[in-house]
Amino acid sequence: MPVSTAELELLARYDTPTISNVIELFEVRPRSSGYMDARIRACFPDMPAIVGYASTATMRTAWARSEGDVYSGLDEQVARFAELPGPAIVVFQDLDDPAVGATFGEVMCASYRSFGAVGIVTSGPARDLDQVRRLGFAAFSNGAVCSHAYSHITSVHQPVRVGGTEVRPGDLLHADANGVCSIPDAIASAVAHAAAEFVACEAVCLECALSGNRDVKAYSAARQEMLHRIAELSKRLRG
Repeated sequence: MPVSTAELELLARYDTPTISNVIELFEVRPRSSGYMDARIRACFPDMPAIVGYASTATMRTAWARSEGDVYSGLDEQVARFAELPGPAIVVFQDLDDPAVGATFGEVMCASYRSFGAVGIVTSGPARDLDQVRRLGFAAFSNGAVCSHAYSHITSVHQPVRVGGTEVRPGDLLHADANGVCSIPDAIASAVAHAAAEFVACEAVCLECALSGNRDVKAYSAARQEMLHRIAELSKRLRG
């Protein structure tokens, strides 16, 4: 069942580690998969979480393309946002190794934003960071460089590999200062509705830890109660 707009908004209320923890409760994939590794970092860690569907592309910047300009391919890319069931998150795989030029800057991000995208993720570097921040456009990259060099899009809406994980067109992604993860379609709606209960489970231990009480037995009891509640929640979600 497709995720509703209200459920997308619900998912965006929670941080990405919480969403990752809730996904684990369903036991639908290994705990070591479904998220990007530490090479992909938030350009603006203070921005709130984003949720959207992957609009994938590949790029090269080391050599000039045989025809067209720096932004060739952008028209096709934004046109294909219409194929997604909700807001786009642009996901680029930089094919150059090592990376040479910036994958994106102000013009590209302003263009994506105007067509309803909520963020961009790239395995390459970024630029125009002050301008992109002012746009309020979430961005994730492996660093920054000042030049776009010979940047050009080489494919659109094909599977890519970014931060050690495969991303397919239309994958549902959740991202914040902690990183980027995918949410399996089959459980996305359930994850949205289970997140609040998971937070409540953790609160049992957190409240004890933050209370100032240094009674080890009380802490141990609170921690065990948290684990029990999480296990019961997982059992119910899988049942």
